Amino acid sequence: MIKIGILGDIGSGKSYVAQNFGYPVFNADSEVAKLYKKDKKTFNKLKKILPKYIHTFPVEKKEISNAILAQKNNLTKIIKIVHFEIRKKMNIFLKKHNKEKIVILDIPLLLENKINSKKDILIFVESKKSDILKKLKKRKNFNQKLLKKFKEIQLPTSYKKKKSKFIIKNNFTKKSVREGIKNILKEIV
Repeated sequence: MIKIGILGDIGSGKSYVAQNFGYPVFNADSEVAKLYKKDKKTFNKLKKILPKYIHTFPVEKKEISNAILAQKNNLTKIIKIVHFEIRKKMNIFLKKHNKEKIVILDIPLLLENKINSKKDILIFVESKKSDILKKLKKRKNFNQKLLKKFKEIQLPTSYKKKKSKFIIKNNFTKKSVREGIKNILKEIV
């Protein structure tokens, strides 16, 4: 099985690119959302370490955001709890799809949390900063301060780009993404 890790800046279109490969995708963001909605154990752990901020089950994004914005190390505390669970979910996903030729890992902190292995193929999604900002501002929960906090814990995009075997230029058109994917698949399959 070939594992492809999708890297890129926040808002560069990683999930869109991942979905367009046509292979099973492990989307960490949607798994985190499910954890917040359905996993009482995760809620209890978060409530224990952040009692001032986490009160509601299902966990509300607003409470998570407030905790992150209130104190620098709260994001690290949240990540420790959440990523432990996400790693377990990813392993279940990989077992379930072990007969697949290719699987896609759409995990925002893939390199930061050392989730990838050396033989995984890394693809960097490159987009213009101005295009990314336009896209991010359209999101209903867009918060510039929150974005800054997330960027602080991420490796520089230049490093991610250097670590990647392939680059897909995403100018937010289907054509640019499909063309990039087609060329990559030609090389690896």
